[in-house]
Amino acid sequence: MKYKLLLATCIAGLGVFSFVVQPYSLPVLSKSAAASAGKSLPPGKPVIADKHLMLVKEFVNQNSYNREICFFIDMSLASGSKRFFIYDLQKDSTTDAGLVTHGNCYQYWLEGRKYSNEVGSGCTSLGKYKIGTPYYGKFGLAYKLYGLDKTNNNALKRFVVMHSHACVPDEETKEDICQSNGCPTVSPSFLEKLRAIVDKSNKPVLLYIYE
Repeated sequence: MKYKLLLATCIAGLGVFSFVVQPYSLPVLSKSAAASAGKSLPPGKPVIADKHLMLVKEFVNQNSYNREICFFIDMSLASGSKRFFIYDLQKDSTTDAGLVTHGNCYQYWLEGRKYSNEVGSGCTSLGKYKIGTPYYGKFGLAYKLYGLDKTNNNALKRFVVMHSHACVPDEETKEDICQSNGCPTVSPSFLEKLRAIVDKSNKPVLLYIYE
């Protein structure tokens, strides 16, 4: 049985978020094992499906959102792959990508993926999010997230925010990375890249989490 190491418990705003990470002594996944956990991402290759692009473009064009840049998170990818994409809607290209956590649903370690919009679930919620105002909590800079769909409209009640944590690496790994209690959590350096976009945007930036 593989043992998981509890790394940290964090409080962001009024919500509580737990992170767990596998110890470094665990064996590296084989290619077949990594493939079963999720698709791998060749560096720099856009992987956004047309149906997701069409949905986002239609939404930002019909609403008062940034029409040049948006963020995508593909939860079908392995957590050790760069699955948080900064996307240029005008050039139809991925400009950057980073690693991001998924929710552990308050399990010691969640195998696979589970999604929920229920308060107290600790799971990732799929759907479109408006990235709101920044604030500083226990782990520094964080951004409020407003769920725009039935699948994620409890984001504020659940204290689901976008923030960083040191347990998220900058580079891809064959091992799973740490898990959150529902927050899309990135590395500190990647959050700075997101910050540069969000803070200078005159209109809200859209985040779309899908599988």
